Amino acid sequence: MRRGLAHALIGIALLVALWHLASLGAAANPRTAAFAGLAPGPAFAALLAMLGGGELWRAIQPSLIRIGQGLAWAVALGVPTGIAIGHFKTLEALTHLPFQFLRMISPLAWMPVAVMAFATWDGAIVFLIAAAAIWPVTFATAAGLRKLYPQWFKVARNLGAGPRHVLVTLIVPAIATDILTGIRLALGVAWIVLVPAEFLGVTSGLGYAINDARDTLSYDKLAAMVIIIGIIGFGLDAVCLGLIRRFSWRRTA
Repeated sequence: MRRGLAHALIGIALLVALWHLASLGAAANPRTAAFAGLAPGPAFAALLAMLGGGELWRAIQPSLIRIGQGLAWAVALGVPTGIAIGHFKTLEALTHLPFQFLRMISPLAWMPVAVMAFATWDGAIVFLIAAAAIWPVTFATAAGLRKLYPQWFKVARNLGAGPRHVLVTLIVPAIATDILTGIRLALGVAWIVLVPAEFLGVTSGLGYAINDARDTLSYDKLAAMVIIIGIIGFGLDAVCLGLIRRFSWRRTA
């Protein structure tokens, strides 16, 4: 435990050191001297100031709400779809090529469509997040269902279980780890899509804060927002990983 913590701290120290060296090189070059505010010192100073003034929470809260809504839609649509294509081979064969085709389209490519289809900017952003997050959830759910032993279903039917009981007492508990793994992957993709999606007409959120800092040449605030995005993303991923370990029915020796 202590060795792992020490390694993590050393890794962070090396990252900050490389960041500092890069900022020194940028400051020494007249062509890039304007970006000196991206250095660790100004960035952490701006971060503390934003924490004290409440500005940071005003940027974080809307982004977390949008991420939560987008993931909720992705789970609500992706889990049933994944169970269906994982259970019915004909449905899987019918949807394989269309789903793979849609999956390879960048979610940001749907931005003009989202703007026209939704009455609010928030609705468009939530749609883009859901469009990015639905595929990891769907395919992870389907893959988890395919790994289940067919004998389990035979035993359940022999014991008199109906379709609803099979779903609730067998399928969902058995593939919970796979669903959560899909959600973890979806969260990573959605978190990346969030920032450029918030470059749309909204006036709040982490993406807007970065865009605003760039336009006002406040590079110290820009770097501080990048740090916050990394910290929040890491924390959300850690929560997902903890849930995966908590609900995993597979035990290793």
